[in-house]
Amino acid sequence: MYAEFTDDLITGNEMIDSQHKELISKINELLKNQSGAARMLNYLADYTEFHFREEEGLQESISYPGIKEHKQKHEELRNTVQELHDMLMEEEGPSDAFVNAVQEKVRDWLYYHIQTFDRSVAEYKFMRDNAERI
Repeated sequence: MYAEFTDDLITGNEMIDSQHKELISKINELLKNQSGAARMLNYLADYTEFHFREEEGLQESISYPGIKEHKQKHEELRNTVQELHDMLMEEEGPSDAFVNAVQEKVRDWLYYHIQTFDRSVAEYKFMRDNAERI
């Protein structure tokens, strides 16, 4: 099953949402194009690093109180991507187990992360930026 950017993944922060759409697109490319799995996994890893830097920079700029835990969650995905790289090398290409791991450990992780951690950051930023309205 492919990933889909649905309304329940919208954080309300344009930068974060556009990057999440790109991440989901790359996950889908990885799932669809297994012949280029190593190349797509490398691109996904690079884009994830870019996205995490942007997100963590945003959190630092607004003094987000949950930044430490958020960074730990990012590290979980970094570890998962490394495990997927190792799996590709050990199995000499994408297997059914690899595809299942991408779906369960990357797609599902991303959905949960967006719906909880990233939405919390966006809400905190909105409240901070609009304190006079609340």
